[in-house]
Amino acid sequence: MKTQGAHVSTDPRAAIAAADTALGIEFGSTRIKAVLIGPDHEVLATGGHGWENHLEGGLWSYTLDEVVAGLQSAYASLVADVRERYDVTPTSYGSIGISAMMHGYLAFDADDKLLAPFRTWRNTNTGRAAEELTRLFGFNIPLRWSIAHLHQAVLDSEEHAPRVARLTTLAGWVHYQLTGRHVLGVGDASGMFPIDSEAGTYVESYLDQYEALVAERVPWRLRDVLPTVLSAGEDAGVLTAEGAALIDPTGTLQAGIALCPPEGDAGTGMIATNAIAQRTGNISCGTSVFLMAVLERSLTELHTEIDMVTTPDGSPVAMVHSNNGASEIDAWVGWFADFARLVGADVSIPAIYDALYNHALTGEADAGGVMAYNTLSAEPLVGQEAAQPVFTHTADARVTLANAVRAQLMSIFAAVRIGVDILSDEGVRLDSLFAHGGLFKTPGVAQQILADSLNIPVSVGDTAGEGGAWGIAVLARYRSVLAGDEAAPALPEYLSERVFAGASVSTLEPTPEGVAGYERFLDAYRAALPGVEVIARGTAR
Repeated sequence: MKTQGAHVSTDPRAAIAAADTALGIEFGSTRIKAVLIGPDHEVLATGGHGWENHLEGGLWSYTLDEVVAGLQSAYASLVADVRERYDVTPTSYGSIGISAMMHGYLAFDADDKLLAPFRTWRNTNTGRAAEELTRLFGFNIPLRWSIAHLHQAVLDSEEHAPRVARLTTLAGWVHYQLTGRHVLGVGDASGMFPIDSEAGTYVESYLDQYEALVAERVPWRLRDVLPTVLSAGEDAGVLTAEGAALIDPTGTLQAGIALCPPEGDAGTGMIATNAIAQRTGNISCGTSVFLMAVLERSLTELHTEIDMVTTPDGSPVAMVHSNNGASEIDAWVGWFADFARLVGADVSIPAIYDALYNHALTGEADAGGVMAYNTLSAEPLVGQEAAQPVFTHTADARVTLANAVRAQLMSIFAAVRIGVDILSDEGVRLDSLFAHGGLFKTPGVAQQILADSLNIPVSVGDTAGEGGAWGIAVLARYRSVLAGDEAAPALPEYLSERVFAGASVSTLEPTPEGVAGYERFLDAYRAALPGVEVIARGTAR
């Protein structure tokens, strides 16, 4: 990623030698990534380590030994990249940041002994707990949240539950190993337990309710177990000698480096797309689709379809998550690739995507009576418990290739649009939306259809190249800036003025014809959903 901000680009080698840099390390589900940035926020070097979760006792997990080995491997890979590019070995950095996949369950006793294997966000064994807590608080508690995992252990009378002394996330645990501080960035903390955005910490009344609920079952108080909540830029400790040795067993890395609050991958994704100011949002489209909307206020009613989290500086965020994304249209592209080979045409897969997507723009605004459902898995947002992709059309439809591909693209955004309608009914408004993911590689196609589907301007650009690892590196840099400048701007202004000021971004406005066409398409989509469910259940039998 390259941006032009308020800083003048500096010599990378000089910045590394002077430790005028920030290091970000993010633990994703399949890859641990390290990114080093300079004072102008430009990426100087990267490193990485691949890993996979595994089933342990029927639950998805990683061992803590794997976490440490991955940390060391990703860091060593980054150092090697620095040496290759600049012929210098870094010994220190201006600041460090750790981020990771949110939620999950890492519980420790008073002696810091892990009480149960790490339970990741992927586990869905927490249904009873999530339902009970949602009723108790009047606030949606998803299956993957840390409090759901903890309460399920209490409900199941797991042997270790009364001995819990400390609960944290993966980012929080790594940060604790590096600094000795049991803290968490507010964005990551918001996936553990509900956050009061005004107070900048956990909702006090919910803590009281939960502690009363389990008072006769466990000896601990939840408020004593959860990490201390910090906002972006606050002091989260420094790298200890033990922490330096953990990252770099060679002994080259020096202690004493400042760390920013550890964050979750949702928050670092918001940073990487400059979508943390109120009335902004970002949407990621891949195998699934999720939209993050930064709110001016918390929602007034309970909506089980919407997750409530926060930005790294504590603003409330509504997350609309669709289980189904681009997999179905990817299968269609595969068919056309097969056809090309069948007739002896030498056409690359990217060229097929570009040709089909661009052709879709010549189709009718409502897809001309053609309808597609991309539901390979269940879709709670539209009430589908059974899954079955369906392609259909009315008897008088214009069944053209353009309309067929356009219907598939429009279908990808249908569930998210239904989630956004829930937010609209709450008075939520978005002025801008940043889109990223493979679906948007063909310029101007999915971007325009998305703008029309939500009636919101949609931007894309080369502003999230290194993803969350770059996002946590930016947060680490912000920590250094705040420490040295009391007059430094708030995080949204810092991003806009110093990080993204010169970023190359393309914005498309919704069109009246496209908006009206999508409304007609969505009406037809909703009307046929019961029939799609019947088909899916029949297939399941």
